[in-house]
Amino acid sequence: MDCGMKSQIKAWAAEMGFDDCRIARAGEASHAKEFRGWLDDGRHGGMAWMERAPERRCDPREVLAGCKAVVCLAMNYLPAQNPFPESHPGGYRIARYAWNDDYHDLIETRLRGLDHKMQSLGGTQKPYVDTGPVLERDFATDAGLGWNGKSTMQIHRRLGTWFFLAEILTTLELAPDASSGDHCGKCTRCIDACPTRAITAPHQLDARRCISYLTIEHKGPIPEEFREAMGDRIYGCDDCLDACPWNRFAAVSREMTFHARGSIFENRLRDFLELDDEAFRKLFAGSPIKRIKRARFLRNVCVALGNTGSVDDLPSLRKAAADPEPLIAEHAAWAVARIRMRAGPTRRL
Repeated sequence: MDCGMKSQIKAWAAEMGFDDCRIARAGEASHAKEFRGWLDDGRHGGMAWMERAPERRCDPREVLAGCKAVVCLAMNYLPAQNPFPESHPGGYRIARYAWNDDYHDLIETRLRGLDHKMQSLGGTQKPYVDTGPVLERDFATDAGLGWNGKSTMQIHRRLGTWFFLAEILTTLELAPDASSGDHCGKCTRCIDACPTRAITAPHQLDARRCISYLTIEHKGPIPEEFREAMGDRIYGCDDCLDACPWNRFAAVSREMTFHARGSIFENRLRDFLELDDEAFRKLFAGSPIKRIKRARFLRNVCVALGNTGSVDDLPSLRKAAADPEPLIAEHAAWAVARIRMRAGPTRRL
């Protein structure tokens, strides 16, 4: 195995803006059995794509013929703390990774550049940034690129929980790096922080209960048992990440692409209800939020207003309750009822 080749790849990765790069040996993922059991139990919810060809997801050698190593990469995405303009009342939360442009576009470009350089070393590669069948956290953990926390999120000594994972499968013979081990100890802050108790035990996540899944991947109505727990979250949830004490070492990302987009956060919650399809696409152009489309996004906005809104929001919600899209109309009507209940019977609403 060529140590010089491995050092060169790591140097290239750093030049391209990756914050860490480590190597894992290609083989069956360490939690392949647990992953198959998770699928069998239906804990992936409506994410049917995870059921397709699980053998490929569990072993990169099934994806790339002759695969010998997995180059595991991390990129810090932590934006500045407050996304709202000065004097803005705030009133809603979006997962930090979605505050601006879609990370896939930036990272995929960098991965293609690294792949091109690795071709000069004689390798054949397949790069992924959560777009392909790879149990990336298993290989990142094997490589010592952090460890898998009790929330199932990856944790890094320097970056905390605020980083994207990417990987390049390669036919190059590269010596694997050593695992860093698990450094969660007895801490259960992430489990305790989950609003819907989606982390059912250490390292066990039921996606069907997870606010990130419900607000992004779930296509139907939000189950009523989880609506109140959603609070003011309209896209994703950072609670288990926020809770991790390893974040005390995390620094703000150097990538301006990940910092908050002003045009999104200058809106109040009820302003989003005025968006038609064209305005929605324009506002969220290039954003990961765009992929869930208007109906699901406004569904989430209605739930947040139902939890946090006031009588001033009722005109917008009543208009939304007449929306031709049933997903929006039903959640808007629910929000109207919630606000009226909070306001009490003495107010004429």
